Amino acid sequence: MHLMRIGASGSEKPVARIDDDTYVDLSDVVGDFDEQFFGSGLLAGLADVVASRVERGRVSTFDGERIGAPIARPHQILCIGLNYRDHAAETGQAVPDEPILFTKSPNTLIGPNDEVRIPRGSTKPDWEVELGIVIGKRISYLDSVEDAKEAIAGFCVVNDVSERAFQLERNGQWSKGKSAETFNPAGPWLVTPDEIPNVLDLGMWLDVSGVRRQTGSTSTMIFDPYFIVHYLSQFMVLEPGDLINTGTPPGVGMGFNPQVWLQPGDVMELGIDRLGSQRQTVIAPR
Repeated sequence: MHLMRIGASGSEKPVARIDDDTYVDLSDVVGDFDEQFFGSGLLAGLADVVASRVERGRVSTFDGERIGAPIARPHQILCIGLNYRDHAAETGQAVPDEPILFTKSPNTLIGPNDEVRIPRGSTKPDWEVELGIVIGKRISYLDSVEDAKEAIAGFCVVNDVSERAFQLERNGQWSKGKSAETFNPAGPWLVTPDEIPNVLDLGMWLDVSGVRRQTGSTSTMIFDPYFIVHYLSQFMVLEPGDLINTGTPPGVGMGFNPQVWLQPGDVMELGIDRLGSQRQTVIAPR
């Protein structure tokens, strides 16, 4: 399934995408794609509901509705840094022996085509196309990587927008360079694992104002999604609906010589095979 939330910000309704033109409205059976939904186990039976409605002709046509993030605001957004060898190399940092963990504020989450706002005082705003993992049930201390596969509700495209001066030059945690408003576009949809033959063989790309900046593949990850979920469960409780950003391939702005930073008016377009694409216009600080 391709799960989506469409409508004005704060008033999105849950739907299942059928194709580029049509969807099934699920708002009468699902309050939202949130912690309660994922934790209830309703996802397991939702495909039958969708199939039944398609068979009975209960299908709607997209009519220019805004696309929201495919999940409601999660408890936490967890991020894995330097998870591609060639990205670590372009930033001049060592390949990590264990996943590097940082967090983003959950209120950074926006829709895939919403505007991205540069924060006040920013001098080095940057882009990062990433594979997102959505957790499907409450977990901790998983026994194996195989168990992690059963804990994943689905995957989505995310843009881990970053402010490198805040992140790397202002001391302390990376989170201060990751948590400005609008810094985590997600979607357009959450794709359930059964729709993806091999999550470790998905092409990734990102353009800035028509110039290709990132080209990569999930096949070059250092730590794969299942390892990451198992690993994180050893340190914290993961809640249903939590989002994990799994790192970016090379081609970020800080990796160029000279470095390239986002400017108001720039347009970021990005996508991952089987997971859809995004488009954000960059706007000036408030």
